[in-house]
Amino acid sequence: MILSGTNSTEEYSHATSIKTAEVLYNAAGKQCKGFIAYDDHLIGKRPVVIIVHEWWGLNEYAKSRAKQMAELGYFAFEADLFGNGQTASNPDEAKAFTKPYYSDPRLALEPIEAAILKAASFAQADTSRLVAMGYCFGGFILLNASKLGAPLKGTVAFHARLVGVQPHKDIQKGKILICQGGADEFAPETAQIAFKKSMDSVEADYRFISYPGAMHAYTNPASTELGRKFNMPMAYNAYADSASWQDMQAFFRIVLK
Repeated sequence: MILSGTNSTEEYSHATSIKTAEVLYNAAGKQCKGFIAYDDHLIGKRPVVIIVHEWWGLNEYAKSRAKQMAELGYFAFEADLFGNGQTASNPDEAKAFTKPYYSDPRLALEPIEAAILKAASFAQADTSRLVAMGYCFGGFILLNASKLGAPLKGTVAFHARLVGVQPHKDIQKGKILICQGGADEFAPETAQIAFKKSMDSVEADYRFISYPGAMHAYTNPASTELGRKFNMPMAYNAYADSASWQDMQAFFRIVLK
């Protein structure tokens, strides 16, 4: 399913009225293969949510989140941060794809701006009502893009790495919600404290929610099996997944008033 310019094919679900399509666009010198989802039964423009995937890439799980947001009435645009729709099948590949961004978090802004620009080209998208959400690596990307001035009214980061550029109150444009696992070894308590301290130092507009006992990647039902397979400290947590999803919806309703 490729949609670029006037040549497109779209998958249509009569049961849910959700249309989806892969979208070709350019970002940071790479051809990217993003993914859009929206409810075709809605009339008029919808608020836009930019979504950024985990370090595994824009896979089926990532696309499922875009479809869920479309069901909530958003025009969902899932950005492709690796280029050409590439995905990782193991941690070594994932580390190779994500290393440039972790090495220089300032690289986070350009691909988000490119995704926003492409989203704005669709008639259904209202980029004056623009929010974003990201998982793991995607949360790291969006936290840094927001701190670097991306024009987002609200950003939600799920189980993100809490490292990167220092915040500046005059640069950050929107509000931030961090939905973090209380037992996330990739963002331990020391990292959480340091993040809060940096945000508080500039009186940044953010909220930090910790879900007790939730490990890294708590939103992804496949994470328990992946954790066992690759000997990584991560697992799905149904309670934290549901609670953070509700917290995200409430946050977006507030920032999009």
